[in-house]
Amino acid sequence: MKKVLKKMGMFIGGFILLLAVAIFLFLNLSPEFGASPSKSQWEVFKKSENYRDGVFINNGDVKMNMGFNDMMKSLKGFFGPQPNSMPGKNVTVQSIDSLEIVHYRGATRLIWFGHSAFLLQIEGKQILIDPMFGAVPAPASFLGSRRFSANLPIEVEKLPKIDAVILSHDHYDHLDYGSIQLLKDKVGMFYVPLGVGSHLEEWGIESNRIVELDWWQEIDFEGLNLKCAPAQHFSGRGLADRGKTLWSSWVIQSRNENIFFSGDSGYGPHFKEIGEKYGPFDFAMMECGQYNELWKEIHMMPEETAQAGIDVRAETIMPIHWGAFKLAMHPWTEPVERLSKKAKALQIHMIAPRIGESIVLGKVQSFDVDWWTEFN
Repeated sequence: MKKVLKKMGMFIGGFILLLAVAIFLFLNLSPEFGASPSKSQWEVFKKSENYRDGVFINNGDVKMNMGFNDMMKSLKGFFGPQPNSMPGKNVTVQSIDSLEIVHYRGATRLIWFGHSAFLLQIEGKQILIDPMFGAVPAPASFLGSRRFSANLPIEVEKLPKIDAVILSHDHYDHLDYGSIQLLKDKVGMFYVPLGVGSHLEEWGIESNRIVELDWWQEIDFEGLNLKCAPAQHFSGRGLADRGKTLWSSWVIQSRNENIFFSGDSGYGPHFKEIGEKYGPFDFAMMECGQYNELWKEIHMMPEETAQAGIDVRAETIMPIHWGAFKLAMHPWTEPVERLSKKAKALQIHMIAPRIGESIVLGKVQSFDVDWWTEFN
């Protein structure tokens, strides 16, 4: 019996050792994790008001206050039974042709790819915002749930030349290694918050095609004014790099339009600051999804999303960060349904187009009401 127990112990010990080695190699060799900012970048970071003791911080030093018990409660909820947290069948999307994108010469328009990814066509330019086109928002496919739709409005390989990519932060559901690999040779410039460029350089993008900005900094891009603005969130792709890069929202201004992209953010006074400094906005893409009371500091509840739209002085708001992935425990359609109710109460105009549907600014459009009910 002792020999059997000894062999079992050796087997279990060997398995644990192999698992530890595999995890170590994965964390250190997988390109998915990107790279840490260099020492020269740290010297730049030290000049930022948002950088303290080696990490970036939120206004008011707001943190996600989850202790061990809350973490266990979160994991239990996430992996336990969750009614309607995913569609009952694949979500269908509207397709768009590459040539139709290339030859488009109309008013400014956006095409939603689900979650927080957009193609923005403005002033004759093609701009991608948070282009996460992968199937799973994780460093490996077995670590996350798959995209709700079987396909995208257009496959990445068929996208035409892209003038610029704008990124809000380095989380996997916004910055995707596979998507960047497919895009990098057809993109002109990348505009990112401080530190995020280190990942892009690690993935083969030249530094002269990357512009990093701090909050409240802005830059002219061929007649467009791009402004990096605050958000209330965090960053990190590995086990020990939380806060090493900055997170942000973005303002995109042309001669005729003023557009706001919230990135990921909890509700806070920064929305009013942005509205006072840069508003009013013709159109605002506002985070609404993957929330929970356990982490409301870094993801808004839907009712807060409506109020944030008023704070930034938006004429029209659109919920983003929903409709593509399951990253929280709420029913998958709850974000848009709760936001719609609150938007009506606050009398702010909200639209909720299908994935792939064109959103033309300045044009009165009717979108299918409650289209998401088709997939429950």
